[in-house]
Amino acid sequence: MKRLLAAVLAVFSLSTFLAPAVHAATTGAVYPSEIIGENFPDPDVFEQNGTWYAYATNGSRGTVPVATAPSANGPWMIRGDAMPGGPSSAWAQPGRTWAPDVYPNPDGTYTLTYTAWHKASGRQCIGVATATSPLGPFQPVGTAPLICPLDIGGAIDPNTFVANDGTRYLVWKNDGNAVSQPSTLWLTKTANNGQTLVGGNTAMLTSSGIIEAPDLVQRGSQYVLYFSGGGYSDCNYLTSYATSKSLSGPWTTAYRPLMTTATFDSHVCGPGGADFVGDKVFLHGWVNGGRHLYVADVGYANDYPVVRGSRVRYEAERGTLNHCSVRSNAAGASDGKVVAYIDYADSWVESTVFAPVAGSYTLYVGYANGSASTASHGLVVNGNNAGSVSYPVTGWDNWHESSVPVTLNAGWNTIRLTKGALYTEVDYLEVQ
Repeated sequence: MKRLLAAVLAVFSLSTFLAPAVHAATTGAVYPSEIIGENFPDPDVFEQNGTWYAYATNGSRGTVPVATAPSANGPWMIRGDAMPGGPSSAWAQPGRTWAPDVYPNPDGTYTLTYTAWHKASGRQCIGVATATSPLGPFQPVGTAPLICPLDIGGAIDPNTFVANDGTRYLVWKNDGNAVSQPSTLWLTKTANNGQTLVGGNTAMLTSSGIIEAPDLVQRGSQYVLYFSGGGYSDCNYLTSYATSKSLSGPWTTAYRPLMTTATFDSHVCGPGGADFVGDKVFLHGWVNGGRHLYVADVGYANDYPVVRGSRVRYEAERGTLNHCSVRSNAAGASDGKVVAYIDYADSWVESTVFAPVAGSYTLYVGYANGSASTASHGLVVNGNNAGSVSYPVTGWDNWHESSVPVTLNAGWNTIRLTKGALYTEVDYLEVQ
């Protein structure tokens, strides 16, 4: 394992994630919905035969709390404890049973992969249990953990992944930050309905900070590896992702996190522990000392994720320009470039933006207005006049935001800013 750790395919630091400032939102954005208003952390969710099932880290509701609903948005009902007998008494002790992963097997049974408190070492390790019903009771399998690399801190946060070719894997984390070592997300092939490991471990991502809660999704052109970063017990927790054309890497980490407190304009505090299921994402957020469960719509723009309600930035200078130009070395601007000289009747800048579902969104425009009074741009959405965007005076190179509600189609949309009153330079567009 130590040799594999030295061969990690992608190294990054969570300190490179620079979250945008929090701004008041204009009516239009649709934020994640709170669906379980009590402690229900580290969710794992799937749908089967019209019923949705969700599982959580241990708490007052039991070792593995389980909830059901007729749809992703609820109403959700907590049904009890899916593993009432607790983790394996042969190697684990009660308490600290974290991040359950339940997978419906082809033979009609269910495999629960869970994190539990290792008696002999006091670390966390991964075990397996099975049941014939998604509600349990799940019974532990074997007398030893499935994964327990004590020399690198133990193992937590299992995630079952089945590739399009049917090959089954487990993605997991060595708990390095518990022993002052780097933490890595690993990929291990499994068999026997996830009860047996096959072959060695492949390192995916590593960090000297906290990286956890992996969730792997296969898209048409690439794999998307979601993960959480930061400490879960405050609003600094976040969700980001990395992509690769191959399970063996290399993995490229997203330039900006996918979900933060700021990208949701503080409507969810510390969005993390995310589980992506089709066109939905389930996540927990910090509320009064606990982690409540939320759901949001998700779509894929050229196989890159977009979550409804979480800001996505589009640099204006990367759009299509007509009778205006890019100004480089713009002090304080995002990426240091802006669109300037939108000064003529036929001047416009157009960006293509993505909406996970059709509906209401908020458009933010990063701008600087050095005119003598409020300026504006005409707003055209998908070729239709949609009013205008107003820009109070800021002075040149003093970047602020203006926002308006917009209605977007599912998928790709065009947003064009045209010449309006007076003069304004445009730094970026954000859609939320």
